[in-house]
Amino acid sequence: MTTIASRLETVKARIIDAANKAGRDPATIQLLAASKTNPPENLREAWEAGQTVFGENYLQEGLMKVRALADLPIEWHFIGPIQSNKTKPIAENFAWVHGIDREKIATRLASARPESLPPLQVCVQVNVSGEITKSGVDPDKVLELASFVRDLPRLKLRGLMAVPELTAVTALQREQFQMLREIFEQLQQQGFDIDTLSMGMSEDLENAIAEGATIVRIGTSIFGPRRYAIPEELGSRQ
Repeated sequence: MTTIASRLETVKARIIDAANKAGRDPATIQLLAASKTNPPENLREAWEAGQTVFGENYLQEGLMKVRALADLPIEWHFIGPIQSNKTKPIAENFAWVHGIDREKIATRLASARPESLPPLQVCVQVNVSGEITKSGVDPDKVLELASFVRDLPRLKLRGLMAVPELTAVTALQREQFQMLREIFEQLQQQGFDIDTLSMGMSEDLENAIAEGATIVRIGTSIFGPRRYAIPEELGSRQ
């Protein structure tokens, strides 16, 4: 078994264990391999070990991998904030977007989504930590943005996404995940047909699952420490 395959199995075991402890069915939790800064051969290795869903944060890097791995039926997710001038290639090449945080981006994605493809599956990103450096809509603005996104053609609102504050304090982690879950449940109670809570990463997936995560975005625990030498990442931060 390769190193990536071994790590992947370890992550899957963590997900199963966390789900069981939370009284949840592990099958209701999807593993999204967050593969930024990893070369296509690493993703191919993960694919051969059974991983079929991958998420990219930076457009040019992501498009390179989409092309390089075109022989594999990968489900591609775009994670995080989006610049206006990048909506068209994202809408044309990705199946999911985790990170709509304003109406302008939603409108541009909807207009750019080809009719030949299924609706783009999208999550609204919520800033649950209140950090000014974090993208995402404020919690009290989620209903307004979600209502707007729900009514756009070529988009399918699936739920909410968040990147909570990185902290070793379990109570604070749980509080932020709980906040997202409560907003999610409020939307459901108001008639929104949503089913996705995209939250939890390598360091905190157990707490995210305990609070209801349906997608966990795992990178370093699968691929190892990331490299941060991508020009797009260094020069085009949103």
